[in-house]
Amino acid sequence: PIVWCYFAMLIAYWGLGLFAGKALAQSLDLANLRPALEAARTAHKLPALGLAIVASDGVQSLATVGVRKRGDETPVTDRDLWHLGSDGKAMTATMIARLVEKGAMKWTQTLGESFPELAATMSDEMKGVTVTQLLSHHSGFHDNFDIMRYVDRKDLTVARIDVLKDAIKKGLRSKPGEKFVYSNWGYTVASAMAERASGKSFEALMREEVFVPLDMKSAGFQGTGTVGKIDQPWPHFANGTPAPSNGAEMDNVPTMAAAGTMHMSLADWAKFVGEHLRAAKGVSTYLKKETAERLHQPVGSDYALGWLAVNRGWAGGRALTHGGDNTMNFALVWAAPSKDFAILFVTNQSSAHAAGDALVGAVIEARTRAAK
Repeated sequence: PIVWCYFAMLIAYWGLGLFAGKALAQSLDLANLRPALEAARTAHKLPALGLAIVASDGVQSLATVGVRKRGDETPVTDRDLWHLGSDGKAMTATMIARLVEKGAMKWTQTLGESFPELAATMSDEMKGVTVTQLLSHHSGFHDNFDIMRYVDRKDLTVARIDVLKDAIKKGLRSKPGEKFVYSNWGYTVASAMAERASGKSFEALMREEVFVPLDMKSAGFQGTGTVGKIDQPWPHFANGTPAPSNGAEMDNVPTMAAAGTMHMSLADWAKFVGEHLRAAKGVSTYLKKETAERLHQPVGSDYALGWLAVNRGWAGGRALTHGGDNTMNFALVWAAPSKDFAILFVTNQSSAHAAGDALVGAVIEARTRAAK
């Protein structure tokens, strides 16, 4: 089965109030998150959820509670895998940043330069679309391509070039650089540019440039679990109903992996976010400080490269955030580089914005209270 994907972007635009989780914060123990997580899970009627508090020197606190599937008593564990949806976009952008650092790509690289054999079929504006514009959703591309055309495609590199050809036929929605249009289409084409520059598949690039160097051993692609077995968190729709199946195919088509089909343990996601905190401080051996600033700097709107970047008082300035939802799972991250901490929330049910906001707000409130 194929499931259309929408992405939880509105959180950052609504704005996270400092007291969004004030009631939870009164009893929140930053060293023992489980009681607060259980309270939030019950209040928001979720099968399972997890939360991690991360700093540049590692995980400060992490817990998961609940069951893998509603109606079954199998509990989740701290090693379970969670689908991150569009929170994987920051990983895609980071992989491309690594290629830029190595000289295999450049931030100003255009579609015409990457695909000279297709340049004659592109409009002048499309030929000039840069990888930065694709990653910041300022390319002028439409939001989503027709995923039904890409069911059961095996050669994903060829499929992603076909996604570009579809974009050429459809044309741009707006002038490049003119305005923000959230585009999974654009991220898929950006991955095709990386494949062309490196001669490697997007999946291989993610392993070589992100998963392996950061020791993210659990990281992979598509839905989680063995079909029919409750060996990983089972996906649930927004109304709490378990999806009819689980496993790899309970996700969007692999062609659009760069837009958000990644999964991993909460601890491994924390390694990635923690590395961005280190890079922002200039103490990372994985990413240069100027590269982190490029990734975290908004481009023509509140969107940077794979992150929303918004100013928040509790963050001491810029906060980085993103939400991801493939209509059966939900994940949320808020990071405060200036304060050197981040909060990661995961659940195996769609549309869990309220629970994520409440728990993130509770952590912020508890940290603020503890600092006084």
